[in-house]
Amino acid sequence: MKVITEKSASKCPSCDSKAVIYDKSTGELVCQKCGYIVESDVIDYGREWRSFEDERNEGKGRMGSPLSYAKYDKGTSTVIGKASESIKLSNANRRTFYKLRKWQPRISTAFERNLKFALTELRHASNQLHVSNVIQEEAAKMYREAISRRLVRGRSMESVIAGALYAAARKYMRPITLDEISETFSIERKEVGKAYRLLCRELGIKILPTSPKDYIYKFASELKVSNKTVADALKLLKEAEDKGLTSGKGPMGIAAAVLYVATLINKEKKTQRDAAKAAGITEVTIRNRYKELYEVLKLKERYKIEE
Repeated sequence: MKVITEKSASKCPSCDSKAVIYDKSTGELVCQKCGYIVESDVIDYGREWRSFEDERNEGKGRMGSPLSYAKYDKGTSTVIGKASESIKLSNANRRTFYKLRKWQPRISTAFERNLKFALTELRHASNQLHVSNVIQEEAAKMYREAISRRLVRGRSMESVIAGALYAAARKYMRPITLDEISETFSIERKEVGKAYRLLCRELGIKILPTSPKDYIYKFASELKVSNKTVADALKLLKEAEDKGLTSGKGPMGIAAAVLYVATLINKEKKTQRDAAKAAGITEVTIRNRYKELYEVLKLKERYKIEE
């Protein structure tokens, strides 16, 4: 039941009646005599267009696309007409039209040109690495802030945008390695790491350490192992964590090692070299992690695996 109380002695602009009451349930001042809504506190979040009989075939989108940090202009710029529209113009106006179209992209600041090129590189790299739009937007936002703080000066644009993409991927728990980032941008792994640490320090980005579990599915996909092997690797990882074997160790090395052990348990023909290649680490790292797992988890007694 609606609770209606008097709030104002306003006069109805439709019928001049003073029987105007306030409806608490709808937040509206309503005329009791004719039903006219004098005032409303409610914000309508619905669509801002209506379709009439003669407008069914016309486009109804008037709000435009949402703002995007991954676009140099955030998607707010406009284009001066289309080339096909120049047919409707006179010769004098047509010359002006083409001149405006020619100069529109040229009138831009150094900041806009840098941003345009950098975000194009980011978009191409994101497509190659198959990252989500959320990560791409976050990386673009970080790069914009880096430019505003002049962190790009003295550094290559590619290294900073690569560091931003790596930081965004780490923030959203997307298992991408530094080797993959450096290969995609064709720059050294060391440069990506420097830019990543710079952004985290200067922009105050707090990223939690990655877990070996984040990489197991990724490496399993590279090695093309069975679901049973993945499940066994997760069990071994849980045991290794309980025994304290993962403390202070690189997550990728641990993930590759437990996955390699799981392939031995399920008799899948994968070598330490295969596991190291999938993880982007050395065979020495795999061998060291494997020896630790072999001794502490007693793999020989449990699974008859030889060292």
